[in-house]
Amino acid sequence: MIEIADVTRSYGAFKALDSASLTIREGEFFSLLGPSGCGKTTLLRMIAGFDTPTSGRILIDGQPMDGIPPNRRPTNMVFQSYAIFPHLNVEQNVAYGLKRLRLDAREEKRRVDEALAQVSLAGLGKRGATELSGGQRQRVALARALVMRPKVLLLDEPLSALDKKLREQMQVELRHLQRTVGITFVLVTHDQYEALAMSDRIAVMFGGRIAQVAAPKEIYQQPTNRQVADFLGGMNFIQAEIVDDDSGSLTVDTMAFGRVTTEKPKAFVRNGSGATLGIRPERLRVLWDDARAKFEVAGTVVDRHYFGEITHLIVEVPGLEKPLSVSETNNFGADDIPVGAPIRLAYDPEALVALAD
Repeated sequence: MIEIADVTRSYGAFKALDSASLTIREGEFFSLLGPSGCGKTTLLRMIAGFDTPTSGRILIDGQPMDGIPPNRRPTNMVFQSYAIFPHLNVEQNVAYGLKRLRLDAREEKRRVDEALAQVSLAGLGKRGATELSGGQRQRVALARALVMRPKVLLLDEPLSALDKKLREQMQVELRHLQRTVGITFVLVTHDQYEALAMSDRIAVMFGGRIAQVAAPKEIYQQPTNRQVADFLGGMNFIQAEIVDDDSGSLTVDTMAFGRVTTEKPKAFVRNGSGATLGIRPERLRVLWDDARAKFEVAGTVVDRHYFGEITHLIVEVPGLEKPLSVSETNNFGADDIPVGAPIRLAYDPEALVALAD
């Protein structure tokens, strides 16, 4: 549905986007994820037509977008601020864009009612814009975009103004809506968990460049480099010495985890004999009482952080430069482990991922 071909956007000597290439499929929920200033909103605005590439091309549904203004592209955009007109009621806000299509009154009302039903606002058409909650305003903005029947819906951090509980509820609703209407959604977000929960695929961006494009599970479990691994959730980094390096795997020695053979990432570039391994905090499991594991490390709890259903334990392990972060559910009493307690941790060697720096 969307092809980004070697697109660069420069402002003088500064490159907000640097040689980005990307294909977004028809009917896909796709997220552009990265920290502030990484270029994700710049890319979204160029898809929408609000900004122009310095070089490279953007195609939508096979058609080049060179010189095509925003109102003639098969896209619509939901902004972070929603941009609801306060002097119009709900159905007038939703119908605003339809006016230029010169539909008869019956067809216009039918399409407005259909769009309101899609976003669970049926029956609220006469309500004033100032009488709406944050979640309802967000739904009105979605309905106003969907009523135009775009091929692509562009979402610029549309949930960022909502509180945590409502934000999580709207994530579920937005994903369900996308599956129902079946059109391509492109979401810009800096929230890693939002992107993981909602997307078919994710492009992770840093400094105007696309670092990795993959499904959420692959990006989380097999990040292409240390920067991606560190940005998506917690990650423990472990220094290692390369023992054997073949086309598809690495065998390394570590101080705490011993000798490990792991799959080599596609982007891995060897720099001397050193390597970095990563393991997620939830892949380290507390061994209780006399339980034993084939692979385990021992250490001391130096800090802990309680988060309701889970506790993050900070464990100092001899030989490691930095303590390990361990996520453990509280069903088994992780929240009762005192600081200073000795602890043993089980792990699966396959959970140790080699990372390109």
